[in-house]
Amino acid sequence: MHVYSKVPQGAGSTSFFRLGDAEPSIDPTAWIAPTAAIIGDVRIGARSGIWFHCVLRGDANSIKIGERSNIQDGTIVHVDPGEFSTVIGDDVTVGHGCIIHGCRLEDKAFVGMGATVMNGAVVEGGGVLGAGGLLLEGRRIKAGELWTGAPAKLRRVLTDEERDAFISTAAHYARNAGRFGSALIPAWT
Repeated sequence: MHVYSKVPQGAGSTSFFRLGDAEPSIDPTAWIAPTAAIIGDVRIGARSGIWFHCVLRGDANSIKIGERSNIQDGTIVHVDPGEFSTVIGDDVTVGHGCIIHGCRLEDKAFVGMGATVMNGAVVEGGGVLGAGGLLLEGRRIKAGELWTGAPAKLRRVLTDEERDAFISTAAHYARNAGRFGSALIPAWT
């Protein structure tokens, strides 16, 4: 196991928990907010950011997050037994307050604020689930598609410029995680 948080000493403590034999494995360049909870079989790749009040609970299966991905404030990532691990690829953005459950978000996927992705669902690379969307079990957003609503439905195909703008969010958050890793300190000590 290699658990590491770049939060400066005294800035709070991230909650890392082993559950039985399952324990988190976090790349030393990832940034984990001090109020995040990382539980069980959770792997987090290089330069990814797990933001404030996120819960990643790998209890009944595994959670794998690739490189330079960002799981924004208040998001819950969970799993179910069997085929319902959660796999989040590289350069993925998951907006504030989402529920990501037993699904797959491929490289460069984008999930808007407050959205829910259910068991067995897939968001392909360059696919977008809009804010507040509900992607039902087993559904698939293909590359370059924009889905919105509850339940989410295909609205249209994104332009190249729109797709690039969504994808660029991951790079912004990777830079921001680096800034928080080096500059976040308690206001009162």
